[in-house]
Amino acid sequence: MTSQTLRPNRDLREDIKAYWSLRAETFDTQPGHEIFSEEERAAWHALLRRHLGEGNGRQALDLACGTAVVSHLLDDLGFAVTGMDWAEPMLERARAKARDRGRQIRFYMGDAERTMEPDDSYDAVTNRHLVWTLVDPLACFQEWKRVLKPGGKVLIIDGDFVNPSTFTRLIATLKSWFERKKAVPQTGGSSHNLPKDMMATHREILSQVHFRNGARAEAVCALLAEAGFTDITIDTDLKAIHRTQRKHFSLLKGLERATQHRYAICAVKPGA
Repeated sequence: MTSQTLRPNRDLREDIKAYWSLRAETFDTQPGHEIFSEEERAAWHALLRRHLGEGNGRQALDLACGTAVVSHLLDDLGFAVTGMDWAEPMLERARAKARDRGRQIRFYMGDAERTMEPDDSYDAVTNRHLVWTLVDPLACFQEWKRVLKPGGKVLIIDGDFVNPSTFTRLIATLKSWFERKKAVPQTGGSSHNLPKDMMATHREILSQVHFRNGARAEAVCALLAEAGFTDITIDTDLKAIHRTQRKHFSLLKGLERATQHRYAICAVKPGA
């Protein structure tokens, strides 16, 4: 065994926290993170409505909220939103954004695996690009089920960013070749465009998380079922979102993103 393998989860979780704290500075400048058009915003609204419906004052907990992109989308739809993250630099930007937009969104620092929120307190739990980073996803899913009201829903938006399709590998190869030739400028929205030291940290973290071999939707669903969720559905129809994002990427980067295994998974806490 390597020394990395023997490192306790506590250290890994601190590494993840530090990594996302550093990413906060440029997070909102990157397409695929922040929203850059009303067309893209409408596409996200449609996805959230498809699975969660209108808010109508219902309580939503947005886990690993980052700079609050999804929190604001939920607020748009009429949810009473609590955003939680454990990286204070992300929360600073989230709070500033809410102040600038006049939004009444509650933000606090917390751990998605141990939220410290009361039982049966939320109608919806959401997260975007969190699950692939989890050390113990089953424990997280059990925690999310605990804080949901009976009949409440969890909505996971994520993807397998480890195992590209053959087409995606071809696109990535072409993109790399063009970038070396200076034909295509580097664009944001990907860990592959980070400085070398942060890239190394990203790879080290990825090698130790639960989904180190890729967060396939079916594997996530199996753990949700084990945690006690029912009515689990996989939605891979994210074309409308990808189409609007493509305007802010190079041609090859847009095609690469559209062919990745990205999905939304919705599941229900039984007992309504």
